Amino acid sequence: GGYVANSLAIMTDALHMLTDLSGIILTLLALWLSAKSPTKRFTFGFHRFEVLSAIISVLLVYILMAFLLYEAVQRTIHMDYEINGDIMLITAAVGVAVNLIMGFLLNQSGHLHCHSHSHPHSHVPQPTSPTAAHSSGHGHSSLAVRAAFVHALGDLVQSIGVLIAAYIIRFKPEYKIADPICTYVFSILVVLTTVRILCDTGLIILEGAPRHLNMDRIKEDLMQIEDVYSIEDLNVWSLTAGKTTAIVHLQLVPGSSSKWEEVQSKARQVLLNTFGMYKCSVQLQSYKQEISKTCASCQSSSA
Repeated sequence: GGYVANSLAIMTDALHMLTDLSGIILTLLALWLSAKSPTKRFTFGFHRFEVLSAIISVLLVYILMAFLLYEAVQRTIHMDYEINGDIMLITAAVGVAVNLIMGFLLNQSGHLHCHSHSHPHSHVPQPTSPTAAHSSGHGHSSLAVRAAFVHALGDLVQSIGVLIAAYIIRFKPEYKIADPICTYVFSILVVLTTVRILCDTGLIILEGAPRHLNMDRIKEDLMQIEDVYSIEDLNVWSLTAGKTTAIVHLQLVPGSSSKWEEVQSKARQVLLNTFGMYKCSVQLQSYKQEISKTCASCQSSSA
């Protein structure tokens, strides 16, 4: 429809939908791979494929955006194009109708998910709930699914904008510049709706601590465990959204080495149940008094 009408706005909408389709295919592939069991080479499993698919999906949109922006600038400068207003209006109306149906179905699916899981969007762990880890997994939306949902929402907004532009061009052909203007607006929407996804995926790839977790709070809760003298090391990162992993190295108070099993069990309970970790590893060691070490340069200067 966009090609026949010579409408860049319609082609923008169509190519964006095509990009969404590729993103959804990548999402399905990622979810299938992430469910596979770990192997000798990939000991954590294939959860990062989900993150990879989200990045690829967003990058495809950016490539498309750059191409369409170039075409829009050329049309704005030269103004040497004609648009078939009737075909553009009909195609835009069909696009809006389809996106409304899709939005309704997604909304219904979201409500069903909300009723199926308690506090599905909560980013705060429930310390007293034995199912905190389970609800936390559902609470943090999959990045790949979020990417697909954001695209669908952007399609609806863009289709409405294209319909408005089509109406204007159909009855006021002299205002055909509304066609490339739609592309400019679309580009701004793309940046606004995808920057958070890129930030979240970047945080996961760089193995940063998840935003919803307070590292100081984790340390405080671990230090409150009886017979824990100090926390030597604490590493927290995400395999993918909603699957947080932690490694903690604890030092026991003097004379409590025999209680290591009890301490380890309590530490795992804090990490898994209170903070909703997907996996955790707790390392323990007996109390070792710190011995100050004097560097060679200090010794030589004192001599």
